[in-house]
Parts: sequence; C-alpha cells; structure tokens
Amino acid sequence: MLDHVTIRVADRAASRRFYDTLLGAPTHAGEHFDQWQDFSLAEEDSEHPATRRLHVAFGAFSRDEVDARWRGAIEAGFESDGEPGPRPRYGPDYYGGFLRDPDGNSAEVVHGVHPAGGGNLIDHLWLGVADLEASRRFYETIAPVVGVRVVDASRPGLVSVTNGERHAILVADGRPPTENLHLAFPVPDDATVAEFHGVAVAAGYRDNGAPGERPQYHPGYVGAFVLDPGGNNVEAVNHNRREP
Repeated sequence: MLDHVTIRVADRAASRRFYDTLLGAPTHAGEHFDQWQDFSLAEEDSEHPATRRLHVAFGAFSRDEVDARWRGAIEAGFESDGEPGPRPRYGPDYYGGFLRDPDGNSAEVVHGVHPAGGGNLIDHLWLGVADLEASRRFYETIAPVVGVRVVDASRPGLVSVTNGERHAILVADGRPPTENLHLAFPVPDDATVAEFHGVAVAAGYRDNGAPGERPQYHPGYVGAFVLDPGGNNVEAVNHNRREP
C-alpha cells in the first residue's frame, strides 16, 4: 500500500542501532537517511522535527520470530512496551511484541495480521489524530488517486486506510496525535503524481511540494507532497524505474 514511511529522529545513530537490532542491516545507508525496504529514518532538522507518537508494526513469519526479535531488542537494552503474546482484541491470530524506539514511538513485531514478506517490512501503522472526521475526509479525497479505500475499522474511533493487503489505522481515542510523519503512496506514472497534488490542493489541503523530479533521491524520482490535517507529509511518488 505504501511505497515508504519515513520518520525523523533526534539521534540518528541511536535510532539506527534500535532499528538495526529489530530489523537487521538496512537495504540502503546513505548520507541523509537509512532505509529498510519500505521504512526509513532521517535526522531531524529545523524544518523537520522528530516524529512523535507513531505506532509502526513490522511483520514476522512466525510467533517464534516475534519472540526472538523482541527479546534481541530487550537484551540490547531497549525499552519494552508490551511482552510478546496473543492480542485477541485485534484479531483471533494476532500475536505481537512491543517496544519503544529512542524517540518514544511504539514499534511492534507482529504475526497473524498480514502475510509477511513480499517486499514489505511494515505490516500496519496506527496514527493518532485530533479530528477523526477531518482526517477521514483527507484520505477519502486522495484515496481514488493512490489506489486505497477508507473504511470503518473494527471499533468506534478507528478508520482504516487500506489496499486490502496492508493498512494504516486513524485513531481518535484520546491519545495525542502522531506528528511529523512522512507517508508516500506509489502511483503508476507522473500524471497520477500531478493528479494527486491537484485533487488535494483543490480540496483545500496544504501544498508541501509541487509535482516534479527529485533527483536527490534518484534520477527519475517524481513526487508531489501535501499536508494532512495533522500536518503529516503525504506524498505520491513514481520512481520511473524501468526493467532492463
């Protein structure tokens, strides 16, 4: 569903140690960011403060893998946010272990929600929102362009943004909202990048970067950016990568 999710961090080295422990070696380690498939981190700066109050769940192939990855992080000195075990309130097969990253975000290893693998490390996200209906309207506005659906989730106060394979949950249950997150949706061509931006801006959402190539990421990277009602940076991206 998501091309990538990027968090900003207060201490890149500390966050890199945490996510190396949890996820293994990154698939890309560059001057400005570290990336593990569809998840990446970059140092905060004056224009991009650290991400706060995110919940991100990474898929595992088995309950034993959940246990091992959670235990490895605990043995490395990182903070528990909930020992591994069944969480039947989320689903009959749901099994997760929870940790806190160095900025206090909740990071989970989970089995029993979506099949692990397939180029995705991220199983699901929970985003705290201040105004559920306002956030729902934003994602309903962009949904037809980026190929997702916005539906009621299993309990009141939750809305799911999904493509049927992965999901992000918008949560209004009294928790403080998620801040300073970057979400990027993949789209098939440059015209759809421009359509995404045009539809969002026409609906009154804030422009955060007009459609165009961003060669600092790689040649052919075309993206456009808008802010959701919580100020999170939402992108549509076409990588323009061609098979040899």
